[in-house]
Amino acid sequence: MKAVKEYQSWFSLGIIWAGAVISIPSLLVGNALIAGMGLSKALLVTLVGYSIIVLLMILQGIQSTDLGRPTVQVAGHVFGKKGSRTILSIILAIACLGWFGIQANMCGAALANLLALCGINVSVPLASLISGLVMVVSAIYGIKVLRVISYIAVPLLIGISVFGLIEALTGDSLQTIRNYKPAGVMSFTDGLAVALGSFALGSVIAGDYSQFSRKRSDVLKAALFGIVPAGLLMIGAGAVLTIAYQTSDITATFLNITTPFFGGVVLILATWKTNLVNAISGGIALINVSNVSKEKEKWAIGIAGTIGTVLAVVGILNYFVPIMSILSAMIPPVAGVMIASYWVLGKGDKSRWHEVEGVNLLGVVSWLIGAVIACTPVVLSLFPSLPQVPNQPLIGIVISFAVYYIGYRLSAQKTS
Repeated sequence: MKAVKEYQSWFSLGIIWAGAVISIPSLLVGNALIAGMGLSKALLVTLVGYSIIVLLMILQGIQSTDLGRPTVQVAGHVFGKKGSRTILSIILAIACLGWFGIQANMCGAALANLLALCGINVSVPLASLISGLVMVVSAIYGIKVLRVISYIAVPLLIGISVFGLIEALTGDSLQTIRNYKPAGVMSFTDGLAVALGSFALGSVIAGDYSQFSRKRSDVLKAALFGIVPAGLLMIGAGAVLTIAYQTSDITATFLNITTPFFGGVVLILATWKTNLVNAISGGIALINVSNVSKEKEKWAIGIAGTIGTVLAVVGILNYFVPIMSILSAMIPPVAGVMIASYWVLGKGDKSRWHEVEGVNLLGVVSWLIGAVIACTPVVLSLFPSLPQVPNQPLIGIVISFAVYYIGYRLSAQKTS
């Protein structure tokens, strides 16, 4: 007897996506943006960035809804089965390990502050090492631990963020917010790169969740109502709280919102919750890249978390903006190739889609060209002595789209 497929509502999908945005990284984005631009400009950058993210999520998500398949399988048409698994797994591994390091580093800072209140002096690198290892061990136990921590951490994170916003906007800090002048200068495109990088991966792999949707309009509604409001709230909160508490350290901000102990505990739980996902997803990505058996999953999760912990110890949090810029450069070109194939060349007709065995060189090369060109300005910015190129965060997706479209048309002419 054939099993009946279970569909999800657009509201449940929207809640899943909103839950991914309601996190410490979103607050970090607001913190990073406000350091280089005014509040109104930071909110405008967020709105533009998340509008682009929503557009990508809709286009990517509908492909999976049409085909009833996750992103890695849908991408098997443009990259080939092997190429798709390798490219997406490498990107996922890099993103998850980077995020694990950033959040373990932040958790370490919060832990060091909490221990200092008890008269115990521990350096942030050592506290980051302890935090990371605890997260690794708990991630190995999987989804049960994640579920328990999520039930506790998400409401606390929303509560303390909203409480902090109310305190900032109704108290003496309101005048400080109105008179705020950024210490640095961040261009609109650099800010856009940070905003895009914060959820670029989520937009590209949106199909992993939307594959269970009943119709295309469900993806549209879920992305609009799940991502934009949550993104504006959390990034705006990160920006406003940074100004109100007059510190560029998001950890210090949390310690000042209520009491240092409560703020520190919420921060630790929130980073812990997200890093369980990063470790598990990063471990699965490593399995796919190295092509080892599923039985080695716990080992892979342990390795992924350990690598992330090392990054935390060396202070990866200090490189938050460049990391976001690199993610916004290398990830969206994947969508550029897939959109060119499915929506333009395939006219959104699922009957014209099929998986390609092995590696589809046209798709892989198209993605690589776009990613390398988009990453170049970010890499050059790390070396001030070299000639600099303006950062254009959308250039990668445009170039990958164009290269694939032109390459496909030329190859079709040769075979006709």
